[in-house]
Amino acid sequence: MFALLYGLSFASVFATISHVALYDGKLITSVGNICNTNLLPLGSPWTCPGYEVFYNASIIWGVIGPRRMFTKEHIYPGMNWFFLVGILAPVPFWYLSKKFPEKKWLKHIHIPLIFSAVSSMPQAKAVHYWSWTIVGVVFNYYIFRRFKSWWARHNYILSAALDAGTAIMGVLIFFVFQNNDMSLPDWWGLEN
Repeated sequence: MFALLYGLSFASVFATISHVALYDGKLITSVGNICNTNLLPLGSPWTCPGYEVFYNASIIWGVIGPRRMFTKEHIYPGMNWFFLVGILAPVPFWYLSKKFPEKKWLKHIHIPLIFSAVSSMPQAKAVHYWSWTIVGVVFNYYIFRRFKSWWARHNYILSAALDAGTAIMGVLIFFVFQNNDMSLPDWWGLEN
């Protein structure tokens, strides 16, 4: 148990430090115009959408204020209807799971989780969702059902290893390619 806690803690700390050091430190300062996509070279995979999202949110909620954005006589009054959508969207799935209890898959549809994943769409590309879905289904459905003891022992360690591997590869790709004025290959996964 101690090794699991130690491994997860180390992976979390390493992923956080490497992300901040790479993204906020080296990457933002070394790639010119990274936050201005109009000035980047054509086909460049580098953007800073996370900063744009937080910047826009701080302007909406801090400078302008929600009253000027979302009230009836202003810019986005229709957005308030999504509060009602958020309340009512789980009801059909709850009803169907009660009406058809033999359909086990209905209990696994979690609308708040789906909506929260969709809120990441401005930052994430569609290719990210495919990889998350494939890894999630393989390890939390197939392996969980077939190899429960392996899953119980190794699933969280695997999660920490995947996080650490992503952070290490991000640093490695930066120093191998971008730091040497080389761009990544042009392929369909980088298209918007």
